[in-house]
Amino acid sequence: MSGFGHVTVLLHEAVNGLDVNPDGTYVDATLGGGGHTAEILKQLNKGHLYSFDQDEEAIDYNQQHLKAPISAGKLTLIHDNFRHLKAALNDQGVNKLDGVVYDLGVSSPQFDEADRGFSYRMEARLDMRMDQSNPLDAWQVINKWPYEQLVRIFYRYGEEKFAKPIARRIEKTREQHPIDTTTDLVEVIKEGIPAAARRHGGHPAKKVFQAVRIAVNDELTALEDSLEQALDLLDVGGRISVITFQSLEDRLVKTMFKERASLPELPPNLPVIPEGMKPKFKLVTRKPITPNTDELTENHRAHSAKLRIIQRIKI
Repeated sequence: MSGFGHVTVLLHEAVNGLDVNPDGTYVDATLGGGGHTAEILKQLNKGHLYSFDQDEEAIDYNQQHLKAPISAGKLTLIHDNFRHLKAALNDQGVNKLDGVVYDLGVSSPQFDEADRGFSYRMEARLDMRMDQSNPLDAWQVINKWPYEQLVRIFYRYGEEKFAKPIARRIEKTREQHPIDTTTDLVEVIKEGIPAAARRHGGHPAKKVFQAVRIAVNDELTALEDSLEQALDLLDVGGRISVITFQSLEDRLVKTMFKERASLPELPPNLPVIPEGMKPKFKLVTRKPITPNTDELTENHRAHSAKLRIIQRIKI
């Protein structure tokens, strides 16, 4: 469990972006090692924080780590996927929020624990489940999903331009024997990428591993579902801070925020915009906030991080 002592990226920027009301109601949608949760708790007086994680290890770790705020009635830990935000909060009698923070992507401990199968640098059985009770794992995706489906997820979730030859190589290999481990998969991926292309860019398996992880955990649909709910639950003046680590997630957040903060299509020659048509949200960040030089030097995982913030301005 010591792996949870990881460095939280854009910690102060994300929490400051919430403009915390000491008596407000907040959600940390991605508890992980508890970095954002601890920071929000420092600023609460009579307020309450609900922190979600689908990974039981994160809940267990923080139950020990954050015992005092739990016993003082300031913090409730919720073992659930953040896509069930409304239902889980409803069970707690909560239907309005002053702020929500999301820190997306895989938490460092999940990467660092070899046996979770997230890392292409460490040998493990193909797993990649953030929620260990999820019946779908990476082994099934790689060994059972048809060629067309593999190509689709490699392109769509990994932006992998060699999706077809990699999927073809996986198909050929698994006809002979199962692809059981992360190391097995890395070798197959390398075989599917032309030698010249392998010499450039990052690790050749990075994009496929990202794609499989997103597919196993249904990450993009879960994020879209959760953000829609969070925006609906937000009270006037409330804010949402979202930290992303990959272009697909950032694009989704940017689009959803822009839709909520923009005017709808208006009829031509409209002299005054009716109140009911004015946006109920405003963008706090026109452009994403990115880590400063010090943070980039200290934490190699910070390089792709982007923070976007939105605020509800009327009901």
